[in-house]
Amino acid sequence: MSAKLQKRIVTILFNLIVGFGGLLMATPLVWMLSASLKPTSEIYRFPPTLIPEQFTLASYERLFSDWPFAAWYVNSLVVAVVTTLAVLFFSSLAGFGFAKYRFKGNRVLFMIVLASTMIPFQLILVPLFIVMSRLSWTNSYYALIIPFMAPAVSIFLMRQFISSIPSELMESARIDGATEFGIYWRIIVPLARPAFAALAILTFLGSWNSFLWPLSVLRQQTAMTLPVGMASMLGGVTAGSEAPIGASMAGATLITIPVIIVFIAVQKHYIAGLTAASIKG
Repeated sequence: MSAKLQKRIVTILFNLIVGFGGLLMATPLVWMLSASLKPTSEIYRFPPTLIPEQFTLASYERLFSDWPFAAWYVNSLVVAVVTTLAVLFFSSLAGFGFAKYRFKGNRVLFMIVLASTMIPFQLILVPLFIVMSRLSWTNSYYALIIPFMAPAVSIFLMRQFISSIPSELMESARIDGATEFGIYWRIIVPLARPAFAALAILTFLGSWNSFLWPLSVLRQQTAMTLPVGMASMLGGVTAGSEAPIGASMAGATLITIPVIIVFIAVQKHYIAGLTAASIKG
């Protein structure tokens, strides 16, 4: 068997394995979409039907009529988008400073930032909640956004990538009269797009799926984000009442849409950003 034929067989087998894995991962999503378009009686039918025999939007109608789902959706979008933009800006600025400037205590301060990643969030949850309460920030966007605007992991990711950008570009810009912020905005930001893309996806997903902290600081139903609101839907089921399975599937379907859009928008740079951050020292 020739080397060319062996390579082709290996490629075909690899594609088949990847395709099978993708099919397995897509199956729950397809079932979720299918269940959201079925009446409740058909959802529980056995053997199950993948394609609904009776299409209905009743689950979506109930989702918006029985719960403030639209408010939850807007809350999650605002928090996720603003948090992502804030993290991209502040983390890249901090990473730029650690990567390209030498000042007294640089390495010590960076090690402290890295060491903070070893502190479990559950350990600081209560003190952070007390601070938010004294500031009267509970049931507000402030409590969900401000404490997470410059996480240590994001600073590390940006620092690692920016370190690979030649410093000679900065020197040339200084000779041309560029300010330090101008160097960051006109040179560092365009060249660090892969890192920005990777960080944007990680931050958006983390904020979009956050549950523990919003559960701790949100009490009003209209102030809830999607994870907390969806949990309250299922947690409010009483004995003898029917669980809102169809509405839950409809909500889960709508929740996945922004995640898919964000990933498609920045997928070209996502892998490159993660790879670069993992190999740069």
